[in-house]
Amino acid sequence: MIEYKVDSRTSGRGRTGTLECTHGRVSTPAFMPVGTYGTIKGLTPAQIRETGSQMILANAYHLALRPGTETIKQLGGLHSFMGWDGPILTDSGGYQLFSLSSHVKVDEEGASFRSPVDGAAIRLTPESVVRIEQDLGVDVAMAFDAVTADPGSRESAAEASRRTLRWAARTKEAAREGSTTFFGIMQGGLFEDLRRENAEALIELDFEGYSVGGLSVGEERAATMEAAEFSVALLPEDKPRYMMGMGTPLDLVDLAGMGYDMFDCVMPTRNARNGSLFTVDGTVAIRNAEHATCSAPIEEGCDCYTCGSFSRGYLHHLAKRKEMLAGTLASIHNVRFYQRLMERIRAALTADAYGAFAAAFSQRYQGVSQ
Repeated sequence: MIEYKVDSRTSGRGRTGTLECTHGRVSTPAFMPVGTYGTIKGLTPAQIRETGSQMILANAYHLALRPGTETIKQLGGLHSFMGWDGPILTDSGGYQLFSLSSHVKVDEEGASFRSPVDGAAIRLTPESVVRIEQDLGVDVAMAFDAVTADPGSRESAAEASRRTLRWAARTKEAAREGSTTFFGIMQGGLFEDLRRENAEALIELDFEGYSVGGLSVGEERAATMEAAEFSVALLPEDKPRYMMGMGTPLDLVDLAGMGYDMFDCVMPTRNARNGSLFTVDGTVAIRNAEHATCSAPIEEGCDCYTCGSFSRGYLHHLAKRKEMLAGTLASIHNVRFYQRLMERIRAALTADAYGAFAAAFSQRYQGVSQ
């Protein structure tokens, strides 16, 4: 189980907090690197720890497909399996099924589809997903939700929202026993009244935390941020609030100021593998020829292993040669950049100086792209 405590509040909506999980303490707002298959791509658990990461995200749907929940359970649960002793949160797989929507049949009881691994028929229901996530032994798990393919369609958003609520009630009932904490997921597309209806019903179910889903799936950023802002205001202030799947640096700064506590995104490691490195002045495309003879680190003042040990010139060489080390060193830097950003966010919130911090960061980050 978890315990959440608000540590400080700003004059705006932002706050800092402490999330106590079975496997450790998390200072919030917190960013979770994504380890879909039980690994943060290219990084060992020790390297993940060195970036300052406190909690990571894995995906129950993908792990249930390979290597299979029973295998992981026999090997001691997901923490033991992947060698990570800190908190783990799992996504249930609702979004992944949405991405395979043309091959998935969704009805009131659950979702049926063919395994992309071997073609076997698979049936997922809220109850079976609870068992999967409990068998993985994670600290926090997401309820199985229905995701709309078009957040701008009122009919589609309403259907997904109301089915998500019915599935949330079944999740709550199925998860009565066990040490894994389940979060409810708010849906409702871009419509404030649908999200209000959804939030009120979720709160009645009394989950230990709440997630905001169904955003940043193709709509314009301005619409996403508007929906994010009215959504967080609908959720309890004494429970953790998690924005799912949104995670550019500018997103994190804006969303933390709204009062969100938890974030995840594949961007730090995916961009790293593609040669795109984050700095406070924008992104660095390390494969560009201008870096070939540069002796400077990726970012002056960065305390990560990569910046303390290697030049842009060396990283350019690795990236151009497609060496495995290129992705590892770039990922160390990018994940550490994100964690340093979260440290600065928490410090600014604690000092009640968030408005000035957010404005300065946004102006500088948007100012240069290298």
